Amino acid sequence: MKHYGDITKLNGADLPVVDVITGGSPCQDLSVAGKRAGLAGERSGLFMEQIRIIKEMRAKDELEQLRSGRADDDIRPRPRYMVWENVPGAFSSNKGEDFRAVLEETARIADENAVIPEPANGWSNAGCIMGDGWSIAWRVHDAQFWGVPQRRRRIALVADFGGQSAPEILFERESVSGDPAESRQEREGSSGTVTDGFGETGGCIAGVT
Repeated sequence: MKHYGDITKLNGADLPVVDVITGGSPCQDLSVAGKRAGLAGERSGLFMEQIRIIKEMRAKDELEQLRSGRADDDIRPRPRYMVWENVPGAFSSNKGEDFRAVLEETARIADENAVIPEPANGWSNAGCIMGDGWSIAWRVHDAQFWGVPQRRRRIALVADFGGQSAPEILFERESVSGDPAESRQEREGSSGTVTDGFGETGGCIAGVT
């Protein structure tokens, strides 16, 4: 693995173009155990650096496609995918506004005019947003179901900037053969089936522009 150094000093246009960019901005400012500075905090605010680098890299790739004559409706700028991980405290940080901002800033990589409303009953443990040619899905996972001898719950968010595969990537539609009758999905308290609207276990809404 090649290390490029301080993310705040990197320019996405100067980096090799990749298909996926993953990040887990420091959680202290979003955690219920912290001071709840939110995305305005010095550490959790590094999420915006991840967004910036993705935009810069995609702009570079799109320009290179145009110059080479490769650009068409079937070729989308890269990175196409983004993965973000953080603590469930992000759902309630600044009364839910911080997670709404995460979703909106992520959506605006694909649609600069995207507007994400906050649900009336707050954010659920699982859900997704389907836009015009893009999608975002999130789900709370717990490390105890992956062989770690402790409970460690984390939000996993997947964004597909070139299609609507995010829910398919993140949600398990069928139990793995050999799993006990009580599915992992039920134990984690998140939805295995995506439905319209936000319910107690989440669902999909249309992207708003």
